[in-house]
Amino acid sequence: MARRRLLLLLKPFDLYSMRQSNGHSRATNPQMLHYLENRHKAHMDAIKFCQDILQQKPVDWEPISRNNLSQPIRNVDLVITVGGDGTLLQASHFMDDSVPILGVNSDPTRIEEVERFSNEFDANRSTGHLCAATVYNFQQVLEDILEGHKAPSELARISTYVNSKLLSTYALNDILIAHPCPAALSRFSFKIKRDDQPFSPLVNCRSSGLRVSTAAGSTAAMLSAGGFQMPILSRDLQYMVREPISPGAASSLMHGLIKSDQFIEVAWLCNKGVIYIDGSHVCHPIQSGDTIEVSPKAPILKIFLPDHLLAQSLCT
Repeated sequence: MARRRLLLLLKPFDLYSMRQSNGHSRATNPQMLHYLENRHKAHMDAIKFCQDILQQKPVDWEPISRNNLSQPIRNVDLVITVGGDGTLLQASHFMDDSVPILGVNSDPTRIEEVERFSNEFDANRSTGHLCAATVYNFQQVLEDILEGHKAPSELARISTYVNSKLLSTYALNDILIAHPCPAALSRFSFKIKRDDQPFSPLVNCRSSGLRVSTAAGSTAAMLSAGGFQMPILSRDLQYMVREPISPGAASSLMHGLIKSDQFIEVAWLCNKGVIYIDGSHVCHPIQSGDTIEVSPKAPILKIFLPDHLLAQSLCT
């Protein structure tokens, strides 16, 4: 049997950047500094642990920092990310539907730590919602994968066209279509279509933008905005007009589903706009008169999901 080829994608951990993101660039709080140093150590220890396990297995593997990822991931049998959901999301942007991915949460949140420091600073660590492994079960999960005892699940992603041209990045969580300035008004219209025929009436909007999420992304910004959590394996998309101004009779159309055989067509009516893909790092400019088509007809992502998410999918 040919040796498996693995890519180990690593989250870089900059202690100085972490201090800034937590609002303590000078780290005047000794407990905060100790917390950040502990996070750095936990992440580096997790990387070393995973590498030590891989050394013991009959696989060929190569480590790479996610900051150095610039080309599509090909010619490997498995991608393993060590970090959190952000690292897994970034990897997914370079993957088609031929290679599965396994996320390792290198720094899970510690509940007792959050409770202890709740009055001083935010002590949450990595959520790792889509990560199936931590250092505590990585070896067993990897063995189950290599021995064929664990199969990847298939998650829907979003394809986005601007003026009939496909954007190269498929969203795993969500896209946001909005004005470059979040305080500015967005003007656009949209309709749901199936087979190029209207499935809903034309809706004219003045709002702070339009968000479209996958099932995987329905637990993130969509849920925070008042949306609902979807079954993780659903191929449908969920959309929401953000902060609509006087929607009137169209209020029932401000939030809904785009079924797997449908798409949403958006006409952008502002001078400037941006399509944000899975956050703020991947974005595409748009302008007045552009037509944006958003659909679930994108290559799926093969991913090894945590057991609790698989259990939920069996119950829905």
